[in-house]
Amino acid sequence: MQCKIADVQIMELESYSDKRGWLSEFFRQDKLGKEKLPQMGYISMTEPGMQRGPHEHRCQTDIFIFLGLSEFELYLWDNRPESKTFQQKDIIKIHNQKLVRVIIPKGIVHGYKNIGNHQGIIINIPNQLYKGQGRDGEIDEIRYEQDPDSPFKIE
Repeated sequence: MQCKIADVQIMELESYSDKRGWLSEFFRQDKLGKEKLPQMGYISMTEPGMQRGPHEHRCQTDIFIFLGLSEFELYLWDNRPESKTFQQKDIIKIHNQKLVRVIIPKGIVHGYKNIGNHQGIIINIPNQLYKGQGRDGEIDEIRYEQDPDSPFKIE
């Protein structure tokens, strides 16, 4: 899988199967740079036809793992003025039956929509704590979902 936006990494994950089921490594600290090491993790479920985002982070890198239970469209916009792909948009189709890891750096507006017929499960292991240590800090997001004038729309 390829992405047109600089610094976004998309990788289909390998799984190892036997008669018991399967196993897949979605995180190894020796494969990520120190700046991307996870600080927390959460799992979310998105119903068919529903979307999350778009939003972007000022400092946070998201590391999403799509678990292959449904199909998704992942929307990405480069909102980093210093980037060689500034203002480019890309839509990545993530097929069911595939385990996919996507690393989205700060400044990339992102959101996704479950376009499949099943509940979709996604794990995120970002490199920042939500609202900081003890949830006492500011939220590191710029949200666009409710802004009717936003150029970032999920169709």
